[in-house]
This record gives sequence, structure tokens and C-alpha cells, in this order.
Amino acid sequence: MSTRSDGPRVAVVGGGIGGMATAAFLHRAGIGATVYEQAGELGEVGAGLVVAPNAGRLVRRLGVMDLLEESAVRMEVGWEFRRWKDGEVISSENLTEACEHLYGEHTYTVHRADFLDVIRAAVPDGAVRLGARCVAVEQDDDGVRLTFADGSVDRADVVVGADGVHSVVRSTVTDPSPPEYSGICAFRALVPADVAPAFARRHAHTLWIGPDHHLVHYPISAGRLVNLVAFAPAGDYTDESWSATATVEEFLSEFEGWDPRLTELISAAGTPGRWALLDRAPLTRWTSGRVTLLGDAAHPMFPFYAQGAAQALEDAATLAACLAAEPDPGQALRRYEEIRLPRTTRIQQVSHARAHINHLPDGPEQESRDAALADGDPLVANGWIYGHDPEAEFTGTPA
Repeated sequence: MSTRSDGPRVAVVGGGIGGMATAAFLHRAGIGATVYEQAGELGEVGAGLVVAPNAGRLVRRLGVMDLLEESAVRMEVGWEFRRWKDGEVISSENLTEACEHLYGEHTYTVHRADFLDVIRAAVPDGAVRLGARCVAVEQDDDGVRLTFADGSVDRADVVVGADGVHSVVRSTVTDPSPPEYSGICAFRALVPADVAPAFARRHAHTLWIGPDHHLVHYPISAGRLVNLVAFAPAGDYTDESWSATATVEEFLSEFEGWDPRLTELISAAGTPGRWALLDRAPLTRWTSGRVTLLGDAAHPMFPFYAQGAAQALEDAATLAACLAAEPDPGQALRRYEEIRLPRTTRIQQVSHARAHINHLPDGPEQESRDAALADGDPLVANGWIYGHDPEAEFTGTPA
């Protein structure tokens, strides 16, 4: 495990976006880290994600913005809410100039696998161990011992659990609590741009909202694909696996009676994925001694503010700053938790509340919501999310 002579040896469990971002920011801070990933090769399941300004500025600081721009799509329109039945535009934001003016960065959409490749490019060669499934983490007076499924053992001064919602490391930090049934499931699909309707190929992040359902679409992969993700009542469906699938017919049945342009888009999808959104209360602590959590392992959140990956990047930048500034690893991890936990808890809470707002049935409450959307400016109203700079917060300088 390579490290600078005066820095802690850091082991990062999990080679997804959060784990790679942790290694990248630690490397930028001069701290060596090794990423242990259970898969035999790197990759991300799922489809698209939004790189909002708070994430984009961190990508730029890692020196890999040019790679992001090669594979991503810069959004020209965002927060475009459309009415379910006829596609009437309720509200819309012109992002072409507004994002950079307000927050100094643009908004992009990108395939998750491409985004992982972008962040991976900021991690030194040799810092990633594949096929390393961590099965146990134990602390002692000399640091932390990691045991892997093949029987091998490694040691570190600090362990970061970036191993997702089913984290193995989390049981070292806090008592496991079973997730609750949310009653919502998600569908996802990719549509080749050459068969997608023209309205879906625009550089726009669009949300169709209606009774008990909503659907989001935007282009990814340099415009070659259109990403769809939709939310519907789950019924008795409880499978949380991102590898589970549905049929196009099942997907279409959830949006029967919606604007025919939307059902045309769904009809062009391949085999959709389907997974249940399980509800997890925010953790009250992420850290125990020299072990801490990051990303979905610490704060899994509903995707209704598209902040999951962004918050993992913010975690990584803050953690690196804390470890670089504080020679005692335990104190550094406690400071990291103190800084990050209130913000991520708030985003978990507002993301959770958004499901009810998006899924209102037609009626007076829906009309009030639509009027508020039409009169509001969500890009400004959510400045606390998009304008946040974790490194500026750490140093106490203005964002």
C-alpha cells in the first residue's frame, strides 16, 4: 500500500464512484490510498446520472473535466416539469448561462460507467485491487485489519467504507438496521438516440409528473443515448437489485393514459431495469475509531434531487482535507463526520419529501404545486445544494 512517509495508510473498500473519488482526492492531497473492489473488473450498473455544479467543480479540481466533457452532455434546459397527460410545460430553467453565472460551473448528464472512468483517471495506477471482496474489518491498537474472501489480510491506519447500501464496513461503525418498504419502485432504460423522439434528444433534463408516478429523461453518452428513469407504485415488488429487469409492457402499463409522446419513448426502450426503493433513516453516526463511511454506505438517498454521486464526491473532498490537516486519524474522521453529516441528512430528507410532491393526484394541491413551480426559480432556491463548496467550507473561505 503506497503512502507518503508522514501520512496515514488508507484503505478504501469499494471501487464505485465514491470509492474512486476518495482515492483521487486523497492522492491530490498527497495521501496514498488503496481501493479494494470485489468485482473482477471496474464498471457501474445503472444508466445515467446528473453532474450538477457542486459535483462539476470537484471534477474540474481533479483535473479530469476534459474527459467528462468528451462523454457527457451539457444541459441547456433543466428543471423542465411537464404535465403527465398532455406534456404541457409547467416550468423550465435556461441553464446555458444561468449555472455558470450562479455557481461557476455547468450541469452535465453522463452514463454512470463513463463517469466512473472519468474519476478513475484521477487515481494512480496500481492503487486499485480488483477481485478483493472484504468480509471483515477489525480494529486494534495498531490500526485496522481487513480480511478478504480469499483469506488474504491487509492492514491500514484508516478504513473508508465506500461499499454502497449493502455495506460490509457499516456493521463496524453502527448497529445494522433493516431498510423499510417505501412502496415505490423505479424503472430505468436506455433508448438509442436514432430511435428516440426529437423532444427527448434535446439537451434538457425533463421531469413528467402525474398521479403516483413521475418519469425523468435526458441524453447521455455524448448524445448517443437517452436515459429514462421512472417511479411508480411498487405493489408487492421488493427486489432492490439493479440487475433485476422488467418488460417494456410492464413499463408501459404504469404510464397508460399519459401523453402518447412519452409512451412512444418508453416503447423504444430495450429491456428495462426495475428495482424497489427501500427507505433508510439517516444514520446518527458514520465513524468509529479509525473506520468511517462515505457515499451510499453512509447516506443512501432517494434519487429525486439527483445528488447521490455528487454527495459522494463532496464526502471524498472533505475527508481528504480532514486527513491532510489533522495528524491524528481518529480526530480527522470525527471532524469529517461533523462537517458532512448535517448536510447529507438534510438532502436525504428533502429527497424523501419530493416523492409526495411529484406524485400528487390532479386537484387543488396539484394546482398549487404547479403554480409554485411556474412562479419559482428552483436553480436559485436550491443554491444551498449547487453552490456548496466542501473545500471552501473546510478552510472557512467564501464559496
